[in-house]
Amino acid sequence: TKKMSKSDPSELSYVGLLDEPKTILKKFKRAVTDSDTAIRFDVENKPGVSNLLTLFSILSGESIPDLETRLDGQGYGTLKVQTAEAVIGFLEPIQARFHELRADEAALDRILADGAARARARAEPTLQRAFDVHGFLPRR
Repeated sequence: TKKMSKSDPSELSYVGLLDEPKTILKKFKRAVTDSDTAIRFDVENKPGVSNLLTLFSILSGESIPDLETRLDGQGYGTLKVQTAEAVIGFLEPIQARFHELRADEAALDRILADGAARARARAEPTLQRAFDVHGFLPRR
């Protein structure tokens, strides 16, 4: 078994920031687990389950031992669905903000221009010192 990985050629091997909730759920339902049904953290013998528990713990704020106790006897399907729901909930505000920004191209252009101007102002003293040290002509 392997962890989700962006370098894996399969679309099922990672969750994209803009994946639809149904796509995220599908990916988690297909997550690799083992033939045992016990939900317990064991990186050596249950890497897939351990990965799901780690992710679920981080996103839910529940400790792994608490998750193991709460999910005891419920099977991998429950773990996969609840982990997917936690990921969906985590990504929801990110996706909403993305769609909000994409809906107003003029506002997005203003944000980008403002960021570029602030970056330029912050970099200018360093760039000027580099020009001076290396004897380049002053910038116009």
